[in-house]
Amino acid sequence: MRVTQNMLSNQMLRNLSNNYKNLDKYMEQINTGKKITRPSDDPVVAMQGMTYRSEVGRIEQYQRNVGEVQNWMDNADTALDKATQALQRVRELAIKANNGPNGEDELNSIKEEVEQLKSHLIDIANTNVNGKYIFNGTNINTPPYSADGTSNFNNEDVTIEIGNGTAIEVNVKPEDAFEVTIPGEDGTDSTINVMDVLDNFIAALGNEDSDKTIDDSIAELDLSINKVINARADLGARMNRVDLIEDRLSQQEIVATKMMSDNEDVDYEEVITNLITQESILRASLSAGSRIIQPSLLDFLR
Repeated sequence: MRVTQNMLSNQMLRNLSNNYKNLDKYMEQINTGKKITRPSDDPVVAMQGMTYRSEVGRIEQYQRNVGEVQNWMDNADTALDKATQALQRVRELAIKANNGPNGEDELNSIKEEVEQLKSHLIDIANTNVNGKYIFNGTNINTPPYSADGTSNFNNEDVTIEIGNGTAIEVNVKPEDAFEVTIPGEDGTDSTINVMDVLDNFIAALGNEDSDKTIDDSIAELDLSINKVINARADLGARMNRVDLIEDRLSQQEIVATKMMSDNEDVDYEEVITNLITQESILRASLSAGSRIIQPSLLDFLR
């Protein structure tokens, strides 16, 4: 096949165009820090990038969920601690009322403090975090107690997904913290809430036709305190599990982010080397091309 000057010129222009294209690619990689800027640059890298990015996004969502769980549990733990302290104070007052001579003024003083502690316990049970009543199951828009201590309990679990197929119960149900089972003398048990326990103690202090004695109230208070402590212990076990899951998610995030970076981010040393090499190739192509272009009439007249 006869090779003409025109063929050599066209081939040279195509090669120069490819050289400029490669040079532009390496310069763009340095400027963006990414191997590709559009899917068509490398469909395989683009598809893998979508997968890795989706994994990182999923892990980040689980981490946000863990933050929500920890916020819920931390507030519940603090509230249960305050509830324990309040009930222990009521028990101290019950012991004081049951021991030694107490005049009417002393009993009235104890009664008034217990009534204040009851209001305090209602406030604790009605703890609201970010617009949610955390001690009333899935009925997060309604407080578990009215102002007078009437209960409106919802004992359903509130669960939040914090891992692939892993959902954890975040709430303390009111029956687990604020309901007490009282054994009866006839062998049958009855269930009352903590506010009823305080009402029984207040009635016993005032001798208001109460069939409960202060001794009975002390026993009920002991059961109430143990119930709150057990609820807090169960919550603590779940909090420990959440901490472990949080650590695992942190490790998964590191791995997933590294895989995404390895897939998408450039190796600057390699790219700079390629850029320098491509510049040398371009210069060589320009130099060789200048020799191939057909001489003009002026070249012959020199």
